[in-house]
Amino acid sequence: MTKAKEEFQPYISTKDNIKEFTPKALILGIIIGLIFGVGNAYLGLKVGVTVSASIPAAVLSMAILHLFFKRVTILENNIVQTVASVGEGIAAGVIFTVPALYILGSPPPLYEVMLLSLLGGMLGILFMIPMRRYIIVEEHGKLPFPEGTACAEILKSRQSGKENALMAISGIVLGTFYKVLSSVLNLWGETASWTIKKLNNFEVSFDCTPALLGVGYIIGPRICMTMLFGGALGWWVIIPLISMFSQGGAVIYPGTIPVSEMNAEQIWSNYVRFIGAGAIAVGGLFNMMKIFPLIKKTFLMAFIELTEKRHEKKLIPRTDQDISLKWLMIGCIAIILFLWLFPPFPMNFLTIILLVILGFFFAGVTSITVGIVGSSSCPASGMTITTLLITCVIFVALGWTERIYLISALTMSIVINITIALASTTSQDLKTGYLLGATPRAQQVGEMIGMILPAVALSFTVFLLSEAYGFGSRQMPAPQGTLMALIAKGVISGNIPFTLVFIGIVIGVLVAILGLPILSIAIGLYLPISLSTGVFLGGVLSMIMSRFGKSEAVHRRGVLASSGLVAGDACTGVVVAGLIAFAGMNSAAKPLLPMYVGLSMFVILSIVIGWVCVKPPKFLRK
Repeated sequence: MTKAKEEFQPYISTKDNIKEFTPKALILGIIIGLIFGVGNAYLGLKVGVTVSASIPAAVLSMAILHLFFKRVTILENNIVQTVASVGEGIAAGVIFTVPALYILGSPPPLYEVMLLSLLGGMLGILFMIPMRRYIIVEEHGKLPFPEGTACAEILKSRQSGKENALMAISGIVLGTFYKVLSSVLNLWGETASWTIKKLNNFEVSFDCTPALLGVGYIIGPRICMTMLFGGALGWWVIIPLISMFSQGGAVIYPGTIPVSEMNAEQIWSNYVRFIGAGAIAVGGLFNMMKIFPLIKKTFLMAFIELTEKRHEKKLIPRTDQDISLKWLMIGCIAIILFLWLFPPFPMNFLTIILLVILGFFFAGVTSITVGIVGSSSCPASGMTITTLLITCVIFVALGWTERIYLISALTMSIVINITIALASTTSQDLKTGYLLGATPRAQQVGEMIGMILPAVALSFTVFLLSEAYGFGSRQMPAPQGTLMALIAKGVISGNIPFTLVFIGIVIGVLVAILGLPILSIAIGLYLPISLSTGVFLGGVLSMIMSRFGKSEAVHRRGVLASSGLVAGDACTGVVVAGLIAFAGMNSAAKPLLPMYVGLSMFVILSIVIGWVCVKPPKFLRK
């Protein structure tokens, strides 16, 4: 037992048994998780990142439970945020992988997406059980777990719950109202774009949506600036250079028309995305190299945990009680057998073995990574891409190049990505619980129950967004899914443009030598410039607020209002997608007002958010 563990005392003593896993906490957590799960699905498919739901869920739970119930414990509030965060984890797992099958023309049935989500999520939670005692407990004080620690602090200061909840709700209202005006009433377009042909397809573009403003504020100016740097490198340097040096009628693979006939978006789609893919691969590899010693130690401790005999259950403190290892083993074996033997899943025995080994390994890697840098900066999709690449290379070496193996590799990647995403979410939640004195088993069971409704809802969400916009389009780029489709198809068929990928690898290495964050730059390089600029404006707002509103209260209000913007915009966006898919709403209709109006309204929205956070109106105060 380490010194840190001996000295640490949680907020609620291990000897105290107070209400924790209650019906009201479970139901509220499921509802909030559904909202933020759908919101993160929309956001991830649009911009390639998701935001943590734990903090806004904790704030909303404090306000709602204290409004309707007289006696509410801090551990009940913790169960709400634990269950709610599962929706975000399922969303991240689904949206980064399932679109790849849509893009390749093999969309999975809705029930299949639900089952893969539930089974992958269960594995992620179960895999974390033998690692929890080392990563969360033994490494306490060494791994900061930013979101988990922040969430614990918010739950401790419960007296400000009403004001905080009103800030989050105001963000939801503003995000929804803005989205209705722009996308339902079609008063202005979401994207303001100008192309300068004389400068070889130099394009300046802004995606003016509340979700991007919110996510930019949350992730902060530093990451936003590096994302814009990557976007500027791709759209303002590489695309003009390709246009300049590719004059004439030559068709350059993987393009199908001469470069001289392409606009900026076509050049990005055919060439720059592969360069971004190479840079993303380097970013993921460098991150894993940095934490390799800790990875090695974690898996050694997990192996010991699985093989040693534990003390009698009555001797284990409440705050150290997990789901028993007996149920862990039974659950893992049952899930693995189901994935292998259920006829609709196209995975053979070798695929299942790779799934177990790589899934367990990357679940551990992800849990350590989020402990260091937080969930928002964790390269979970990069780990899934690495898994997919390893699987496809093995298949090619065995001569398995038929389409069925392409689908098999991608289906396996869906399970692994959801496993990774849930391991990430679970580790943050368990850290919060450790600080507060929660029962790990209650949190683990709550997460398993909390997965069910988001898994069902997100399968429909992905279907609606595909029907309305099509994945890989400018409106819904689905960056990770598109990348996975390109990699899997390219490796299996042998047609991947290695020269472009190698250029991206070189760029990634140069960025690492300069000491800059590789992944955020690589994501900016891979995404449309309009998304990077939209996120950047949110980062600028965050920077301005930190200068002029220096109090911690202003920062907290900004994060909560921004989380509300993301939820309001994204959930309304999913409703709009349903109207397009089933009610005949025209997604290509020309906006009533010119482009600059949309950009102006985006700036006005930023000013309103800043004003509300610095000087909140009376009705937003407690």
